[in-house]
Amino acid sequence: MSEELFLTIDVGTGSVRAALVDRRGKVLAISLREHEQIVPQFGWSEQRPADWWSGVVAAIRDVLAKEPDACGRISAVAACGQMHGTVLVDDRGNLARDTAPLWNDKRTVAHVKAFEKAHRPETYLADSANPAAPAWPGFKLQWLRDMDPGAWRRAAAVLMPKDWINLKLTGEIAMDRTEGGASFLMDPRTGEWSDRMIGLLGLDKAKLAPLRNPVEILGHVNAAAARETGLREGTPVLVGGGDYPMALLGSGVCRPGIGSEVMGTSAIITAIAEKPLLDAAVSNVGTVEGNWGAFMLLESGGDAMRWARRAFHEKQVSYEEIVAKAAEAPAGSDRLFFMPYLAGERLGDHRNARAQFFGIGAAHGLAHMHRAVLEGVAFAVKRHIDILDRISGTPLQRVIASGGGAKTKLWMKIKASVYGIPILVPAEAECGIVGCAAMAAAATGLYSTVEDAAETYVTYAEEIMPDPAWAEVYRPMQAVFEKLYFHSQSLYDDLDRLPS
Repeated sequence: MSEELFLTIDVGTGSVRAALVDRRGKVLAISLREHEQIVPQFGWSEQRPADWWSGVVAAIRDVLAKEPDACGRISAVAACGQMHGTVLVDDRGNLARDTAPLWNDKRTVAHVKAFEKAHRPETYLADSANPAAPAWPGFKLQWLRDMDPGAWRRAAAVLMPKDWINLKLTGEIAMDRTEGGASFLMDPRTGEWSDRMIGLLGLDKAKLAPLRNPVEILGHVNAAAARETGLREGTPVLVGGGDYPMALLGSGVCRPGIGSEVMGTSAIITAIAEKPLLDAAVSNVGTVEGNWGAFMLLESGGDAMRWARRAFHEKQVSYEEIVAKAAEAPAGSDRLFFMPYLAGERLGDHRNARAQFFGIGAAHGLAHMHRAVLEGVAFAVKRHIDILDRISGTPLQRVIASGGGAKTKLWMKIKASVYGIPILVPAEAECGIVGCAAMAAAATGLYSTVEDAAETYVTYAEEIMPDPAWAEVYRPMQAVFEKLYFHSQSLYDDLDRLPS
């Protein structure tokens, strides 16, 4: 008899992907369909949920064709998706609004500022698990209520992107607690909608989808979805989770003491904790296994190298050449610092922070400046690690790295030496898909817990250890970086007041 398979779906910002994964966690086939972001005006970002569904249909049909009798072998479907994208559906399950504002949409800034003016973080963090920020669906719903009242009136339920796909597959409406915990509307103590936060934002609780656990069976593929996708009618579909919590699971980050760093345009460092870390500088997301991921985001992670390529070379050299040049400079770049706040900060009182070089001398050259950029990002992330360690009381013992930045060996060695702990790189880069498969394996009884499934499915291609000599250079530099960080803050508002 042919071996059972899991079908995973990932609704990303740039594409939707479907993959077939076997019972050992091996990705057998994958297919994607790209979709565009719509930018009606500066700072806005939205997409059409209908495009997600058409992409999912095409991607599923494509992967089913790649494996013999795949349709009959799938034992469960598990989906994850970009978080915070706010989808409105009516009482018949149809879209109440053709587009959904995405995680990176900033149209809610005025609502966030009004909330921050009226409420200090310490008065609501225990009820929301998070400080106020434009990404949270709670503020997106305020905007939709005020600026698109017709769609708000038609809306019977609020869903996240993967929930919309699940609705199309099963006809069932639900939201999982990883998404709910990052909505600004879920009480982290109960795992249910927070009456207090809903009241503070003036929203309608009746429009919020029921909250369920990610590993539960939501429903089964219905006849209409079976005809469109080629899936077998009656195939179980899980509730699923947000793409970031799923990637944490699929990279083996599911126990306290283990951290995750995702290095793309930004750099996100996450520490697993049993409860959310309540601090105005820290955000929290529920994890699949029932813990919390406390995370801090540096807006310019990989983007710092992209800036250096443009500013110093007008995009005429490769990233590999920039890294090779940086390798010519010694550890510490001869006491040259780079503050990597090219796009400000996500949270706190200094969202208008700026980048700078400090300590330039006549002997410094291009190699020093390139290496200082790599080291500056590492110092900034180390600052975040120290904050998470202090609040949690459980220092990180190792970091699992993923994203494009994890492929740059020099950067990984610099980071391990700055952090003072090993960095591991997963063998399978598709961490979200592996996480979905681990969840499906637990839901179907193949493993007793998602943690057990993840420990079996996740292997590591390499382990980067700190360089002792580099670590000795970086340790005192970290203290100077912290001083630069705090002393610079008094100048940002002065800089903004200068005539443009």
